[in-house]
Amino acid sequence: MYLKRTLEESIKKANKSFPVVLVTGARQVGKTTVLKACEKEERTYVSLDNPLLRDFAKTDPELFLERYSTPLLIDEIQYAPELLPYIKMIVDEKKEKGMYWLTGSQQFHMMKDVSESLAGRVAILNLLGFSQNEKLKRPQRPCFIPTKEYFNEIKNSSEKIGLNDLYEMIYRGSYPAMNVDSTDWEMFYSSYLQTYIERDIRDLKSISDEQLFLKFLRIVSSRTAQVLNYTEIANSTGISVPTVKSWLSLLVTSGIIYLLEPYYNNITSRIIKSPKLYFLDTGLCAYLTDWPNAKVLESGAMSGAFLETYVVSEIIKSYLHNGRRVPIYYYRDKDKKEIDILIKDGDILYPIEVKKTATPDKTAIKNFDVLNNKNITRGTGGVVCLSSDFIPLTKEDNIIPIAFI
Repeated sequence: MYLKRTLEESIKKANKSFPVVLVTGARQVGKTTVLKACEKEERTYVSLDNPLLRDFAKTDPELFLERYSTPLLIDEIQYAPELLPYIKMIVDEKKEKGMYWLTGSQQFHMMKDVSESLAGRVAILNLLGFSQNEKLKRPQRPCFIPTKEYFNEIKNSSEKIGLNDLYEMIYRGSYPAMNVDSTDWEMFYSSYLQTYIERDIRDLKSISDEQLFLKFLRIVSSRTAQVLNYTEIANSTGISVPTVKSWLSLLVTSGIIYLLEPYYNNITSRIIKSPKLYFLDTGLCAYLTDWPNAKVLESGAMSGAFLETYVVSEIIKSYLHNGRRVPIYYYRDKDKKEIDILIKDGDILYPIEVKKTATPDKTAIKNFDVLNNKNITRGTGGVVCLSSDFIPLTKEDNIIPIAFI
């Protein structure tokens, strides 16, 4: 079964404007599947996961591109960056749109190669796992922003999500294999982790002690939705701070975590400037932190952190899957005033709190007053929570059901 992805529209639009379209993302998020679903015409497909094809592409890239004519889909392009200069020459000569579709799992090195070889010729789109809206078969949702216009547009297509169903979605995670197939949860994440460490991590950087790296992953997963503290992670893992920074960059590069930067422009000099750490797949995070099922997770000590992680990842998906950059931040100052999410649209900041309650009161938004600053234009905000109904909380802020994101 195929679930329609939000990114399809951005892919089709990019295909009409660029000779090359590149879809990046973590392993097994559905990059190849979404590209194949976007086009009915016959497009040649080759995967560089095949060691023979990979060797052919690396040793004789010119002949490889002669053998496989356009329109062409090349899977896992990061394994043969030698192809990129020849793709550039071909698209410069033919000047046709939609000639090459590429996928890649390891973003940093690949993006460097792409930016050097295909600048101005490639549309780069990022795919994460299934969003809540894709799972609920409403992939045309716009980017989340807590405005009256947004809520008017989506309110009639927002069925309620109960507590048990919500935490089941959080626990299962967003990988397609966990949402369209009857895949065993523990078996999938165990295999995923093994493949990730043995292939992606080895390709990106030499890790001499895989068990130590796995310990590091587990420690990092237990700190999802927390302000990043390099020293504390280093002490818990038994590695140096520079190694923590290096390994965290690998997790960001390979699409496992997202570092949410603080917003501190024109508010106060007392801002905390460390990012917050979020896992992009809550199922993988639940596996690494040893939660046995959704019910235990919901009642456990990390229940609130997982809910916040889920909401942040869903907002990130709403932008990336619509082909947009992610304009979100958080706020925390040395007086311990914190706002979970700030969405920046132009010069307007929209504040969001995430609470595991169905009945938040005005104390939930007490820190929004830090935005009452002559240098800040404060937009509408609210509390994303377990409420079944969309309800005004103040003149500017609303109680926002989880189904509305």
